[in-house]
Amino acid sequence: MATSEKSLRTCDQGHKFYKSSDCPTCPTCENERKPADGFLSVLSAPARRALENNGITTLQQLSTYTEKEILQFHGMGSASLPKLRAALKEHGLGFRG
Repeated sequence: MATSEKSLRTCDQGHKFYKSSDCPTCPTCENERKPADGFLSVLSAPARRALENNGITTLQQLSTYTEKEILQFHGMGSASLPKLRAALKEHGLGFRG
């Protein structure tokens, strides 16, 4: 298995980090903006960004989507669905359809 060469990058905030992919996300900035609580706090960074980039920041907004629609978002994986289902159920909600 070949390993990709990592390049040194600097984000707009001045954090230096190495990445092998084209992803511009700074890991330090991402950790600093992770919510301390709520359903978004239990998700991986890519899954959280997938919801946020699609305007989903509340469970009420999430409940207007089907699981299939959520899985279509770039960065969202099936491993996040049980966490989302549990959060919705805890608040008496569920996925649409």
